[in-house]
Amino acid sequence: MEPIATSYSDVAINLGTTHRQVVPITLFVAVLCLCLVIGHLLDENRWVNESITAIIIGCVVGTIILCISKWKSSQLLRFDEELFFIYLLPPIIFNAGFSVKKKQFFHNFIPIMLFGVTGVFISTSIVAAGCWWLFPKLGLKGLTTSEYLSIGTIFSSTDTVCTLQVLHQDETPLLYSLVFGEGVVNDATSVVLFNAVRKITANTLGVKAALRIVLDFLYLFSTSTVLGVTAGLLTSYILRGLGFGRHSSVREISLMILIAYLSYMLAELFELSGILTVFFAGVVMSHYAWHNVTESSRITTRHAFAAMSFIAETFIFLYVGMDALDYEKWKMSTLSVWTSVGIYSTVMLLILVGRAAFVFPLSFIANCMHKGEDPSSKITGQHQVVIWWAGLMRGAVSVALAFKQFTLSGVTLDPINATMITTTTVIVLFSTVVFGFLTKPLIRYLLPSNTSNTGTSRSTSPKDEITLPLLSFEESASENLSRAKENISMLMERPVYTIHSYWRRFDDTYMRPIFGGARNNNLS
Repeated sequence: MEPIATSYSDVAINLGTTHRQVVPITLFVAVLCLCLVIGHLLDENRWVNESITAIIIGCVVGTIILCISKWKSSQLLRFDEELFFIYLLPPIIFNAGFSVKKKQFFHNFIPIMLFGVTGVFISTSIVAAGCWWLFPKLGLKGLTTSEYLSIGTIFSSTDTVCTLQVLHQDETPLLYSLVFGEGVVNDATSVVLFNAVRKITANTLGVKAALRIVLDFLYLFSTSTVLGVTAGLLTSYILRGLGFGRHSSVREISLMILIAYLSYMLAELFELSGILTVFFAGVVMSHYAWHNVTESSRITTRHAFAAMSFIAETFIFLYVGMDALDYEKWKMSTLSVWTSVGIYSTVMLLILVGRAAFVFPLSFIANCMHKGEDPSSKITGQHQVVIWWAGLMRGAVSVALAFKQFTLSGVTLDPINATMITTTTVIVLFSTVVFGFLTKPLIRYLLPSNTSNTGTSRSTSPKDEITLPLLSFEESASENLSRAKENISMLMERPVYTIHSYWRRFDDTYMRPIFGGARNNNLS
């Protein structure tokens, strides 16, 4: 009878543990539903968006829990950075790649890479150097070289959700693609750079270390992109060849989701960039695989992927609002109120300076590279201000990286680490709420509706069409030589458009017959 009693006791303990997990999850899901309802009611509000709504509700719920628990905890769930990187981030990034306007994204690929890659390196350097110089003067000491560099990457990761909710792809295609594209590439670059700088010490810091970081990034970017493209092409080939839609549209959608998630996990397994992998998997699937499924699956995938992304984003911002009232972290910090305010202000100022240090110079360089092309492809002064403003907000990636650096499974017992967690929380809350509140009126002031509809179309001159392809076996050598000279000249004058034109011809001739897709959609 004793073993039976022991087994009953174990079952009771397991049920009790499971019940303790079910209750907070149930409450959290209920709060998520409340966010959706309130967000819908405030949808027409000029100042509020979904991110701000979730954060405010999170703060309110956190306050209630804090009072009920007698100032012990404000959280329903314990934040784990693995939860963020493994479960919440993939659907957000995949939907971003799946729904992106590909023609605009790749037409502006060079400025997007300038902002998303070069900009992160510049911003990280400024924020890290500024913190290294100013923190000891403010009384915060004890951080290592690696931690200062990590802080630089943490606060260089942007969150452009608030701005993208205001902009429209059809009205401001150039600006939307730049802000959207930079946001995705910025997240990937920040994560890769964060993992690289954590290995650096004061003894290894130097030119060789910087060169190694750059080479590692180039390797990770290229291999992650290839993995994502391969996953997308594999999905397209299977859907086209096996005809899943003849029997079940559910299998079509399931295959797309599972292979996309598999590509992300493989990238993480091989220590690549899962963000880049799943993003380009989404881009390729929307370009090829989406056209190989049934009409009902096309409609379902658009809404299903967007819904999963929306829920994950709301979950993250809701948790950030609740975590802001985690009393234990605030109590653990040994700094005075005014010293803490000085640190928050310093970090915010460095973010402003670091952002401006690359947006405006790199915009000038991008405009020079687009010289001779359609004037609508130029980044105007108003666009530059919006791009600068959009990157001032910090979000979920900053929080996840901060927890990964300064906590162990969401718990920290070190006062300095607790200070950095609270600093990250304050910066995310302040930038999202304050800057987010001002985003709509700022964009409406800088981009009036009657002038924002620029760059929606690009004319294709007859010359652009007759100069393709480079060579033809049906023409003489002299005609081919003349054609090659014209194409090389056009490549020098309009490199982005010319490369896009060559790719379109190659895509229609070789790729679409194998992997499917609509012909002549110009990667729209």
